[in-house]
Amino acid sequence: MRSLLFLFLSALSCLSFANQHAMQTLNELMADPVTQQLAYQAGQERITFCKHCHGEDGNSKRNYIPNLAEQNPIYLFSAFEKFASGERQDFVMSKLAKNLSLEDRVNIALYYGQQKVANTAADDQQLSEQGLIKFQQICQGCHGAQGQGKEDMPRLAGQPAEYIKRTLEAFRSKDPSRSTSVMFSIAEQMSDADILAVASYIQALKP
Repeated sequence: MRSLLFLFLSALSCLSFANQHAMQTLNELMADPVTQQLAYQAGQERITFCKHCHGEDGNSKRNYIPNLAEQNPIYLFSAFEKFASGERQDFVMSKLAKNLSLEDRVNIALYYGQQKVANTAADDQQLSEQGLIKFQQICQGCHGAQGQGKEDMPRLAGQPAEYIKRTLEAFRSKDPSRSTSVMFSIAEQMSDADILAVASYIQALKP
């Protein structure tokens, strides 16, 4: 069991170079009920600060903060690493990521990945229907037809509309804190109406 966890940590620490191997190791970890439960429990113990914003069950307490529930653990861990290295910047997350050990970040990613998103209905059904068309045009190619995401792309389904709106606006304005994102060129082609419609659709989307 220790050797399996060690392999998982080693693969994840080299994620950008060995993503495929990391995913394979993660699958092996998740296939071992004993190791999986230990990692889950350890993650639950280490979300003391995380849960104030993201919720204990991974559903955010504020509509401008993302849900972590049901995100792919590989993606969550990768996001942690970007905050820790400075590739992504956020006042809270940048400090938190650096104060958590590698094992903590792995366990938290595993824990939140196993929670369930509490979907919220669209505030404006007509706007949401407009968002479906735009989503199919520009989002589903990378994030999946149902917004389910994958190991290198975030899950969008069920994210708060306000969070999606703010994030797309930040990409469109070329926010330097996200300077390495491929979203800059995509978001700059979106109007305010496009952003509102897509955000409304995503909030109610269920894979």
